[in-house]
Amino acid sequence: MTNDSPSDGSLTDDTHLGRVALRVGSLDRVLPFYRDVVGLAVERDRDGSRAVLSAGETPVVVLDEDSDAPERGRREAGLFHLAVRVPDRGALGDVLARARTRASDTGATLSGASDHLVSEALYFRDPEGNGVEVYRDRPREEWPWTDDRRVSMDTLSLDLGALAADAAGDERAPAGTDLGHVHLEATDVARSREFYVDALGMRVRDEGYPGAAFVAAGEYHHHVGLNSWNTRSAPAGESRGIEWFEVVVPDAATLDAVRESLVGAGHEVERDGSDEPGSGDGDATDAADGSTATESLVVSDPDGIGVRVVRNR
Repeated sequence: MTNDSPSDGSLTDDTHLGRVALRVGSLDRVLPFYRDVVGLAVERDRDGSRAVLSAGETPVVVLDEDSDAPERGRREAGLFHLAVRVPDRGALGDVLARARTRASDTGATLSGASDHLVSEALYFRDPEGNGVEVYRDRPREEWPWTDDRRVSMDTLSLDLGALAADAAGDERAPAGTDLGHVHLEATDVARSREFYVDALGMRVRDEGYPGAAFVAAGEYHHHVGLNSWNTRSAPAGESRGIEWFEVVVPDAATLDAVRESLVGAGHEVERDGSDEPGSGDGDATDAADGSTATESLVVSDPDGIGVRVVRNR
C-alpha cells in the first residue's frame, strides 16, 4: 500500500509484526520461562501488573496480569502459538541449551522441534499453557517456491544434536530477535483468511496443510497462521491467552490505506495513539522504550482477537 505496492493492494515486505500481548494469571509464574529459556529481558511497570519482554531495544511480548481471568475454554478461539524469531542458528541452539537445563525448573515444556524447510523451530508450552515457538529463518534463496510465488512448508524432524552443537553460548536473546509470526486457532479459517487478506491486505502464502492457511505481508512465509485443528467454535473472550498483536506498516499513507480497506470491508476501526488498544490515551508513553507511542488503528479479527496496525517509528 505504498507507492511501490503491487496492483492488488497487498501489504509489502516493509511490513512486519511488532509486539504480541498475552493475558496471564500470574506474572511470577510465567516470567522465568520467558527470561531464562527464551532469553528475553524483563521490565515490569510500577504497579507490577504488566511486563514487557525485549531483546535489545526491541519489545517482543507484553504480559498483562489478571488473576481473575479464567483459563481459555476448550471451544474458545485464540492462540495456537506466538513465534519469537532469532537471527541465526547459534541463537536457536542457545535456546535449546537453556531449555535442556532450565525448562522444567520454570514450569515449561519443550513440546516439539521441526524443520519447516523455510525455518527451524523449537516449540514450548509456557507455564500457563500458551504455545511458544522459537525459530530461525533459512535464507530466502533456500525457501521452496511454487510457480505462483507461494512458499512450500513442511514439518520434518529436526536434528537436535546438530543444533546443540551450533549453540553460540549466550545467555540472552541477541539483537535482531523479534516477533516473527502469530499462529491462531480460528473458528472459521476461511472467514479469518478473508479478514487478513481481503481487508487487512496480506497475501496467502501457503495452504498446503489441511484445515490451515498461512498469510503474510509481501513474500514472507507467514506473519499469521490460521488453523481449525482443535475445532474451536466460540470467539475469544476475556480468558487467559492472546489479547492483541501489532502489524507495523512503513508510513502514514499505508496506515490510511489499511484503514480505508478495513472500513470498506465493514469492520469497526478505532484510531489510537496509546500503548493499550482502545484506551484512547493519546500520546501515552510506551512502557518498553520510554518513547511516545505512535498513531495506530485498532480492530478485532472475526474471532475477537485485537489487531493493532501501527505506523513504523
